[in-house]
Amino acid sequence: MSNNLAKSAFWLMVVTMLSKILGFTRDIVLMYFYGTSAYSDVYITAMNIPVVVFAAVGVALSTTFIPLYQEALENGGEKRAQNFANNILCIVSIISIILSIFGYIFAEPIVKLFAISFTGDKLALTVDFVRIIIVGVLFIGLSNIMTAYLQIQGNFTIPGMVQLPNNIIIIISMIIGAVTDNFDILAIGALIGMASQFLFQVPFAIKHGYKFKPIVNFKDKYLKKMIWLILPVLIGVAVNQVNAMADRSLASSLGDGVIAALNSANKLNFFVLGLFITTIGSVIYPTLAKLSTTNDQRKFAEAVSTSVNCVSLIILPITVGAIVLATPIVRILFERGAFDEKSTQMTAIALMCYSVGMIAYGLRDILSKVYYSLKDTKTPMINGIIAVIANIFFDVTLMQVFGLGGLALATSFSSIICILLLFRGLKKKISYYGQDRILRTFVKSLIASVVMGVATYFVYKFANGILGSGFIQEVIATGISVLVGAIVYGVLVSKFRVREVKMLKKMVMKKLNRA
Repeated sequence: MSNNLAKSAFWLMVVTMLSKILGFTRDIVLMYFYGTSAYSDVYITAMNIPVVVFAAVGVALSTTFIPLYQEALENGGEKRAQNFANNILCIVSIISIILSIFGYIFAEPIVKLFAISFTGDKLALTVDFVRIIIVGVLFIGLSNIMTAYLQIQGNFTIPGMVQLPNNIIIIISMIIGAVTDNFDILAIGALIGMASQFLFQVPFAIKHGYKFKPIVNFKDKYLKKMIWLILPVLIGVAVNQVNAMADRSLASSLGDGVIAALNSANKLNFFVLGLFITTIGSVIYPTLAKLSTTNDQRKFAEAVSTSVNCVSLIILPITVGAIVLATPIVRILFERGAFDEKSTQMTAIALMCYSVGMIAYGLRDILSKVYYSLKDTKTPMINGIIAVIANIFFDVTLMQVFGLGGLALATSFSSIICILLLFRGLKKKISYYGQDRILRTFVKSLIASVVMGVATYFVYKFANGILGSGFIQEVIATGISVLVGAIVYGVLVSKFRVREVKMLKKMVMKKLNRA
């Protein structure tokens, strides 16, 4: 990894951590005022509708916009590339406005699709919420284009910060809404927060040379190429949204608070994934694309195996730790205000079950980027569809036995199936991608994680027994067990001589020597 890539990764990780911490604060504020109640279910369900409507398009835009902008820049110069960017911006705006109108008119059937068991006041409140925030799909689309443009210019930090103003605005709206007992304020705050993600990036895009000009040209050859490339990515990402929609829709039949509990547990998982996996994926994607173009098989395989091994080294111990310490983690982060002991138990069960598939969630993002760098967008799409079918099957089957835990387990199992299929397909596609290194590192990291988990469990029980009950005591006991677990894991992977650990040590020592 070059110094520039390492520097970009470092600052992206820093701003991502700040954004994730603020996002956690937002969830804690929501749980404090509303707990796992009907109001939380309404808020979470409504907020996910514009995300599902445009998240797939947003990811597809980001994935395909960058290489086509570069192609337009190389073949036609800066003016041609700017025209392409403005054409996409205007067309996305038109599509978003149409979707917003459609969403406003058909808000009630859309809500019923996302939450099949919502009725009466709960349904009416969710419909009103959706009609306020549905305009947000416009800002989600525009924000993704600005993010892609800034990344082309080598600016990864600002796109990583877009959630900061969004979360601040939403937190303020939650507090005002709770104090004034006006739930509509949360919807207004959510809409303003969505708009802030786009508006925050505009000045920096202009600073990097972006100039807006209204252009709508459906005959543009780069637009046609984008549509051709975007469809498989769009379908592949959309099926993930169908997964989430199916989970929440089925969860709505299990009673009030289940959606909120699943959401809180899911946010804990994706805090880790967003912090580490997004950083690795964002930095490694341009490198993989370049190596794929130059047909450097050896370096390409090394980049793939290094990326996968980094994910295993980071995620496996966190997975085991989340399973072992699920209850104290949830209690420390959320149990206050309307979030009671029952809420903690529900969320802890969901967290343990989601954590089973955490490694698969992380690897799926990395391997998808590997396929995209090889200009293969169909394989991730097909495997994504298979995963959705598996998820729905597991949802219906396991929910009957394990309740909300079954829904979380279904997501984990379907993700594991998806990642196994992606690995199998990659072997067929390029034969060797460093699978021997990947398997060795995975086994070593898994053994170290299990030993760490056992040590963490007994240290927590011992510390908790001595310190007794209470919030401060819980924090201290959990902190001690996490510290001991981290030391045990670090010592073991070092003794196992994992290559990526040595690489990380060299990078850290280099930074310290420079300081």
